[in-house]
Amino acid sequence: MARDSSATKGRLLDAAFAEFAAYGIAGARVDRIAEAAQANKRLIYVYFGNKEELFDAVLRRALESGSETVPFDAEDLPGYAGAVFDHLLERPSLMRLVAWKQLERPGVTDAESESYQDKIAKVAAAQRAGLIDAGPDPADLLTLVMGLSQSWFGAVGGPAAGASDTGWSPERLARHRGAVVESVRRVTAPAPAPAP
Repeated sequence: MARDSSATKGRLLDAAFAEFAAYGIAGARVDRIAEAAQANKRLIYVYFGNKEELFDAVLRRALESGSETVPFDAEDLPGYAGAVFDHLLERPSLMRLVAWKQLERPGVTDAESESYQDKIAKVAAAQRAGLIDAGPDPADLLTLVMGLSQSWFGAVGGPAAGASDTGWSPERLARHRGAVVESVRRVTAPAPAPAP
């Protein structure tokens, strides 16, 4: 029974991800989620509570999946930014989900806070070790890295705008990715040592 409930929860979370990415929290319909998951609508309330709690579970799962797929490396922030770019390229609906979250549920969830606090601490440690620019506040530097990593996906006409096919050629994608990586390298590079 536990295996079946786990499979049902997974299907519900997958269906809810697609529904929330397409319609946001207010526009999402529990009936459509249940139908897409081939599950009883009542199970959504049993497993997750209300629609907002289901959205939180979907967001938490997306954050956990992203952390597993793209491990954070404060000592190689340009490489991390490139990996985030690749992750989002494969999952354009993730940026739509994040946009709906920011519009309809502004503020930081516990899952987001935990994820960012850990990354901020690692950035601060890398700054103290002289591996990255020690000037900016660690939280500001992380925000810049994440913003640059996500920039193409939030731009008008980017993959998050709608259709999964952006029409971008592999060469254009490589240029975009290269611009992200190089920008993060420049933003995070340690300041040169003063001349003697």
